[in-house]
Amino acid sequence: MEWIELISTLLMLVALEAVLGIDNLLYIAIESGRVDIQDRKRVQRIGIIGAVVMRLVLLMVLVQLIALFQASVFSIDWDPVISGEFNGHSLIAMFGGAFIVYTAIKEVWHMLAGDLHDSAAAGAKKKAGAAIAAIILMNVVFSFDSVLTAIALTESMPVMIASIVISGIVMLALANRVAAFLQKNRAYEVLGLFILLLVGIMLLSEGGHLANLTLFGGEVHALNKTTFYFSVTVLILVDLVQSRYQRRLLNKT
Repeated sequence: MEWIELISTLLMLVALEAVLGIDNLLYIAIESGRVDIQDRKRVQRIGIIGAVVMRLVLLMVLVQLIALFQASVFSIDWDPVISGEFNGHSLIAMFGGAFIVYTAIKEVWHMLAGDLHDSAAAGAKKKAGAAIAAIILMNVVFSFDSVLTAIALTESMPVMIASIVISGIVMLALANRVAAFLQKNRAYEVLGLFILLLVGIMLLSEGGHLANLTLFGGEVHALNKTTFYFSVTVLILVDLVQSRYQRRLLNKT
């Protein structure tokens, strides 16, 4: 019956990767939308394949060196302003979260500045290579927790590798569709960016929690995953209701 257990574990890991992959797809769609149109599919394809390779490397490294990522790197003790003990895991989460928050705020700022023309013109300054590197890097950040979860759930390396490869194939199939949807429905870019902002805040809070970070005497707690998905669901519902209501108002005038 061992093979049944392995299959059930594989299905569980693939489902986990699928849920976490929503964040990846949003970031890939936004990042690839900042390059020239003729380069977008190539950026998505190479970025996702490169990300899968990096995640496999990350898996191999974590299996061998997981203790090092949990070991303290440095600590800060400036009571009552800030204190904490940072390890590799917390630093990766906080760096990734800060970068995602910066990306989301920067894109929202472009929108508020009146940059409403085709995103290719707005993102032409970003080269395809830079976009691919950003996709690979952030995909690894997104995947860190899922890789750790996979290691905790099973000792079977083939199962862990298979879950990563399958999730990569799913992303390859969906990435261009998500990007195309955002291009045709530009208003939903705002929704996507604010969901991305929430992802960044979640990673920052998780990194702070892992580091036992305290700011001005208050402990930083990780944003609960259930709270995060509830908030995202509310954001989507509000956006859908508002869009439909606005269309009805326009039809009456």
